[in-house]
Amino acid sequence: MNQPIIEVRNLVAKYGERTILDDISLDFYQGEVTVILGSSGGGKTTFLKNIIRLTQPHSGSVKIFGEEVTDMDEEQFAKILKRVGMLFQNGALLNSIDIHENLCIPLEQHTKLPGEIVQRMVRKKLALVNLSHALYLLPSELSGGMKKRAALARAIALDPEILFFDEPSAGLDPITSAQLDELILDLKKLLKISIVVVTHELASIHRIADRIIFLHQGKLVFHGTLAEAKLCPHETVQEFFKVGRFD
Repeated sequence: MNQPIIEVRNLVAKYGERTILDDISLDFYQGEVTVILGSSGGGKTTFLKNIIRLTQPHSGSVKIFGEEVTDMDEEQFAKILKRVGMLFQNGALLNSIDIHENLCIPLEQHTKLPGEIVQRMVRKKLALVNLSHALYLLPSELSGGMKKRAALARAIALDPEILFFDEPSAGLDPITSAQLDELILDLKKLLKISIVVVTHELASIHRIADRIIFLHQGKLVFHGTLAEAKLCPHETVQEFFKVGRFD
């Protein structure tokens, strides 16, 4: 039986007195693409940030690889983060250095590999995302889709077991978005990683989702397969799959 790779129990997130996430409990499973859906301001990105401790939960439990991370010290949690990759919405590449140098950063900061091996790994990761030709280009010289792929190459530099995406298709045209989705699925199969995606793109959801999480007004209103989501009686879930957007 597939075992959870992330376990969330009774998670509450607040900004000041305002509750953003209210008593969220669910599991993320190994080897699956889990898509987090919800209306704007419904807590999707906050949920992601609470899992990886970019924001500290108000209360509740988050276990990654079976270990409670909410009360870990920074040194302990850094070991967990080495097994996790994150692709931010804007890519978060450093604009002042080329793509090669951007990819060297996590390898040089978190490993003691010789320079020759680092160089080999950088080239390998760029080849995986079809960007071998962009090794010495600056981020400003790349198209939007190429920037996403370069950021993805950096996110997988340390061979993570879990990969998080925040709106990976934001700002991309439909063809480039579909190509990125294909790449996500290829990497899932090739690297055998678990993937968590925050998105609102219906076409992308149909292409990549194994499991759906639906948040509405800070509550978990659905958790299950894509096929089950389409049959969910909750009004907001029905409306999303009917019109393909949130108003």
